Amino acid sequence: MNLSIFFEPLPEELFGGADAPKTVGGYLAPFIHSFPNWRSAEVVLIGLPEYRGTSNATDLTYQGPNLIRQELYRLMKGTGSWLVMDLGNLLPGIHLEDTYLRLKEVIEILVDAGKFPILLGGSHDLTYGQFLGYEHLSKTVNLVMIDSQPDMAHVEDTAPDQHHLHRILLHDPNYLFGFSHIGHQTYLTDTTTLAAFEKLHFELYRLGQVRQQMQEMEPIIRQADLISFDVSAIRHQDAPGQAVANPFGLTGEEACQLCWYAGQNDQLSSLGFYGYRPEFDHRSLTAITLATMVWYSIEGFYQRQGTLDFHSNQFLRFSVGFHDNPNKMYFFKNRQTEKWWMQVDDLSGRRPSLIVPCSYQDYLTAADGEVPNRWIVMQARL
Repeated sequence: MNLSIFFEPLPEELFGGADAPKTVGGYLAPFIHSFPNWRSAEVVLIGLPEYRGTSNATDLTYQGPNLIRQELYRLMKGTGSWLVMDLGNLLPGIHLEDTYLRLKEVIEILVDAGKFPILLGGSHDLTYGQFLGYEHLSKTVNLVMIDSQPDMAHVEDTAPDQHHLHRILLHDPNYLFGFSHIGHQTYLTDTTTLAAFEKLHFELYRLGQVRQQMQEMEPIIRQADLISFDVSAIRHQDAPGQAVANPFGLTGEEACQLCWYAGQNDQLSSLGFYGYRPEFDHRSLTAITLATMVWYSIEGFYQRQGTLDFHSNQFLRFSVGFHDNPNKMYFFKNRQTEKWWMQVDDLSGRRPSLIVPCSYQDYLTAADGEVPNRWIVMQARL
């Protein structure tokens, strides 16, 4: 497949000289004159100048991906080989649905080729196109969404970026195994939506929980196949470039921490940043914040451990017994990274056991004689 037919080159007046030594711009190969050989890359950047899924977009809105790039190119290259290529901006379809399908095809190709696409959006409904890119896989996937509220508004009354999660959950065929939502603010979220998510055994983490237990977010992100990050999850002081000003949310540092976790996740195969509105951005502060988040995602990518062999000397194995139950619960700890995993057996016997990310606190909970909530959630999904 010739990917170049889906993309438009970047404007030379903005990026032709963005190649200062030791900077990100000096290491990646952007699509300006000729389409880069993306097969030799490990990480690829894709701009999504598509905002028909939101309301009140302006001409400046569509420059969002390029403005994020400008700030990213100025940053210093991190460790690792940084085999990163910028494929330019995805050409929007005639209709919004065409853009979703175009994004789906691009994600399919890149994921199948073992590349790690980072998407610079674009309205948040483009997550739907990102999700469609996994439909061809012969397995279920886990989606993690970081947002100030779940986008589950009534379809007939709102723009697509406010109800796209509804489409994902109802998509047929259903290949969504797990869904986790990080950073919602309760006063912005309908309680019936939260109740419905709990019945579906989805994991929901309020902003306060994220702030108090940031390390507990790492196992959540470590189980994701794709992640969607809406800029509205970040407080207005650190990211004013969003449609609705909200003084509460993640700090820029907390957002970068989550992106660092995301980059390190060996299972993660695509990451999207959405919702940037440059017309509201004061002194490009949001573009700088998002560029730094992208930087941490790429830097984390080059800290990945590769294939996990839980029977090797790389892992310590712990068994926890319960006084009123003959069964044991097994945990695994990586000797080098000190990250934890937990074995979850299907009590019905219909499926093989799963080994899923967990935290040290989960192990301590089991050692105290209580079943960790993470085990209960996974068992319910099975």
